[in-house]
Amino acid sequence: MRDTRRARLVIGVLLAAALILITVDHRAANGTLLAPVRDVASSVFGSVEGATATVTRPITGFFKTISNAPGAERAITALRKENAQLKSDLDAQRLNRDRVMKLDRMLGLAGLGRYRIVPAQVVARRASPGFEDAVEIDIGTGDGVRTDMTVLSGEGLVGRVVHAGPSTSTVVLLTDPALAAGARMEGGNELGVVNGLGEAGGNDNLIKFRMLDSSSPVQVGRRIVSFGSQGSAPYVPGVPIGVIERVDTTPGELTRTAYARPFADFSSIDVVGVVTEAPKRDPRDSVLPPVPKPAVSRQAKAVERPGLLPAPRPVETRQAETRETDRTVEQPAAAAPGANARPLESEPPRSGHEPREETRLAPSPTPERAAPREPGQAGDQRRQDRGA
Repeated sequence: MRDTRRARLVIGVLLAAALILITVDHRAANGTLLAPVRDVASSVFGSVEGATATVTRPITGFFKTISNAPGAERAITALRKENAQLKSDLDAQRLNRDRVMKLDRMLGLAGLGRYRIVPAQVVARRASPGFEDAVEIDIGTGDGVRTDMTVLSGEGLVGRVVHAGPSTSTVVLLTDPALAAGARMEGGNELGVVNGLGEAGGNDNLIKFRMLDSSSPVQVGRRIVSFGSQGSAPYVPGVPIGVIERVDTTPGELTRTAYARPFADFSSIDVVGVVTEAPKRDPRDSVLPPVPKPAVSRQAKAVERPGLLPAPRPVETRQAETRETDRTVEQPAAAAPGANARPLESEPPRSGHEPREETRLAPSPTPERAAPREPGQAGDQRRQDRGA
């Protein structure tokens, strides 16, 4: 295209006209002569502008997203880190709460048995020379820990210290096959020896309890506690060990073997305590937890009361009902003496009640009045009496 003087003149005129129209339109009111022209131009070019924006908006957003991508990625990374930190803090709070509960239970058990303990936390679980099931705790000789001290948890016996370092110690667990502890049956003096089963026990985590006397009675459900060692080392007396779940009887053997479920949960052991001072007296069975009451199912209740019959009431309830009945019967006679009263009939026994042995005396009936007689009848009666 050739740049001529005429073309430049036309462009200049058009630009000047456009500026004049813009200025006039901006300053003029809606009632001017240019208002209809402006409305027509707005409607025409507005539709074109809307269609153009609809087409170009996704493209504009795409390029804007690309330009903002680095900042968005940094924001997402920061949010992920913050989320991970909050989750870690929540887990730590939950873990601390669980540890506080375990520590409270352990201090309660130590208080019942009058054991002086030093709390510790398990930092690692690994095998030790000569033992296959042991843990490392975060206290040592600097905290008063010595070799052959009893280790317990809030539930019962855990094991004993086999090595004590300056700041850490090694504890062999009750489930280790190489460990042996003297034990006693609850409520008696039947003695035995507890041994761990290790890997041979599988996932049951049971321990073996061998009775020294084969004639001693052993029943499923009975609980065992530590008997105590000479000088209370390595085991102090009275620490709960477990509940017998199975009894094996072999004819001809000098001992009887039972398998018990430990009170301590060795799969998630965390907070423990080392007994640094034994009690002066054997606590016997005072440290054992209360025996849980068996839950009675609805089916068992239905068996006890076939046909939905009411269960027999206690003796105290029946006696109270008997006294209430006596007071109810005696009140009318006291309120209206001399009134006609019929002899009391014997009360039939209630359902599920035994007949009462005492005899109740009915008030004597009031004699009925004789009917009035006629005057002639009274005279005849007197003559008959004199003649007699």
